[in-house]
Amino acid sequence: MIRFFYYFMGLLLLSACQDNTLPKPKAQLQLEYPYPVYGKFNSNCNFSFDYNSIAKIKAEKKCEFELHYPKMKATIYLTYKPVTNNIDSLLRDAQKLTYDHVIKADEISSQPFINNTNKVYGMFSEVGGNAATNAQFYVTDSTKNFLYGSMYFYAKPNYDSILPAANYIKNDIRKIMETVAWQ
Repeated sequence: MIRFFYYFMGLLLLSACQDNTLPKPKAQLQLEYPYPVYGKFNSNCNFSFDYNSIAKIKAEKKCEFELHYPKMKATIYLTYKPVTNNIDSLLRDAQKLTYDHVIKADEISSQPFINNTNKVYGMFSEVGGNAATNAQFYVTDSTKNFLYGSMYFYAKPNYDSILPAANYIKNDIRKIMETVAWQ
């Protein structure tokens, strides 16, 4: 009987040592970005703002600028236009550009921006889902100046993958809006 017990325990131990592989849960890459350090950008187009020093500014055409984030493969495109009795048209065009992404977007949420001290008024729009842009904004003083901006990534839109970088750059966009000063 004791011999049977030892055989049974041995057989049990040998059968318990199988190499069962279990699927590993999906993990997300943890991306960490540097704490933003802001510098002042003075344009020749009647405005200035603070921008993140990791972004590289490139002037394209007169009053069109690009803020490149090379490590994130993203760009904020900025376009300045003077207001000459065309504020309704500029506002309509800015809102149309945002809502052109409604086909791919899961949601679009907009937040008004008001800074009475510096006479800066605008709208910040977040585009959720696999749309080409994740954020767009405009600011204006309603009488002379209008600045429009949008963020794009150099990759096929995959909302989950670019979300950490998009959130980081959205904070930079908010900083731009908060620090715009008209000249």
